[in-house]
Amino acid sequence: MGKPCIICVAITGSLPTKAANPAVPITVSEQVESTHAAFEAGASICHAHVRNADETPSSDPEKFAALKEGLETHCPGMIIQFSTGGRSGAGLERGGMLSLKPDMASLSVGSNNFPTRVYENPPDLVNWLASEMVVNGVKPEIEAFDLSHILTAAEMHAKGQITDTPYVQFVMGVKNAMPADREVFDFYIKTVKRLFGEDAAWCAAGIGPNQVVLNEWAISSGGHARTGLEDNVRLTKERLAASNAELVARAVGIAEKYERPVATWQQAREILGLRLGG
Repeated sequence: MGKPCIICVAITGSLPTKAANPAVPITVSEQVESTHAAFEAGASICHAHVRNADETPSSDPEKFAALKEGLETHCPGMIIQFSTGGRSGAGLERGGMLSLKPDMASLSVGSNNFPTRVYENPPDLVNWLASEMVVNGVKPEIEAFDLSHILTAAEMHAKGQITDTPYVQFVMGVKNAMPADREVFDFYIKTVKRLFGEDAAWCAAGIGPNQVVLNEWAISSGGHARTGLEDNVRLTKERLAASNAELVARAVGIAEKYERPVATWQQAREILGLRLGG
């Protein structure tokens, strides 16, 4: 058998609505229930956003606190990763929940185009978010929408702004950003290994129909995989996903195909250098 594969489930995001798929969890209770099923299916990381009652995105620390409490109760040991993404808030409010000390948080270290806007991550904000993660003992997951973001993470690591070996996630398939290109994907892996070592852990996420493509590429190449309704509300072109758990189950099936055991939460914490106590 190969090395364990960590499966991250991105449960909600900032954009998908119940009109797009009724299974998208919006309230904290819905998010906890959906994550619990995904945890049972094999996910060991929950990538979390929070929403307002009208489904609009929020960065309210109180909502994040309630979600963290619920996940710790119903998914004991699961790695909790908060989003500091720009769709949920502006400026410093994007990091207002980091004082809650989740295990991890996403960190976008550079700007790029999104479908209808520029995804702005100015250096001053990136540096502040990174410093808040250091102060609160939060491990960043570097969201690489572009090759330069991997190189920037290496510079930040060299300066001590990122204390552990960077854990990089390749994000492919966002319209107007990096498409799902296999040669670029392979070069990303080569770059991570060159900068951070042959054994450096990395992950990949594909948007929309690219989700299953990136799951396959990542798992077959020795990386870790992200799935979930944030990135893709469909199981196939013809059918909506019934739940986050169903998308996790598909990733588990791909791991089985390539003879990679699905990482338990204990194994995932060990791989990522996180404390076992949560």
